[in-house]
Amino acid sequence: MTLDPFPPYVVPARVSFVAADAQFTPKSVETADERAKLMFRIKLQIDPKLLGEYHKQVKTGVRGMGFVRTGPAVAWPPDLAVKLPNDR
Repeated sequence: MTLDPFPPYVVPARVSFVAADAQFTPKSVETADERAKLMFRIKLQIDPKLLGEYHKQVKTGVRGMGFVRTGPAVAWPPDLAVKLPNDR
């Protein structure tokens, strides 16, 4: 995931919640283009050990973007490789 207050970093996380209902959805979705616009609220969880390393910088409820692989064999694009503040 990337966090709005820290755009250069990419933090590994796992999906812990997916909303049952889409938000910002037209009442009637009839085309593939319209389906692509559906947005679901999700919550991501960072490994507690990693959180412990950055406990002074961490705040709950920070907004950002989450990216999900569709399978373990799918490679992450280079711009989504994990990059934390102490990575050089």
